[in-house]
Amino acid sequence: MLQTARQDVFPEAADRRDRFSPENRRRLSAPGLRVFLALAARWTHSEAERLAILGYPSRSTYHAWCQKVRRGQEITLDLDQLTRISAVLGIHQALMILFGSEEQGRAWLRTSHVSPAFGGQRPLDLVTSGSQDGILYVRRFLDGARGGLYMPPLSAELDATSYDDGDLVFK
Repeated sequence: MLQTARQDVFPEAADRRDRFSPENRRRLSAPGLRVFLALAARWTHSEAERLAILGYPSRSTYHAWCQKVRRGQEITLDLDQLTRISAVLGIHQALMILFGSEEQGRAWLRTSHVSPAFGGQRPLDLVTSGSQDGILYVRRFLDGARGGLYMPPLSAELDATSYDDGDLVFK
């Protein structure tokens, strides 16, 4: 009875359970992996980095997945791998919104940051650490910056000269 009443009051709860069903994971896995592979190629990730991002599946499993999705066949990834792919796609989306070009976004990922958030590391180091937390941390940081939170300057930007009132031009 409680289950039925809960579904009546919270119909989205049933949707949430269905999202993790094998059918939905199978439906999302092949397209998700194809997009991930295309993005990893554009970001020039090595095979080792790709394996780390996906949570260290065996090389043979990874290559079997790649072969199947390139042929248009179905695969079923687990929830961890789908979450990782989703986070990488979110990172790409945020970089495209925050920066003027894809090259600038890639440069941001590959540059060391002095901000306390990264402690001198490159965000890419967190993404390719093999930890789901690292990928999600970068995703959340970029989502915060995209939402208007302060994003500290890059190390190279710290040496830039600041403007003063005499530099302003009014037309």
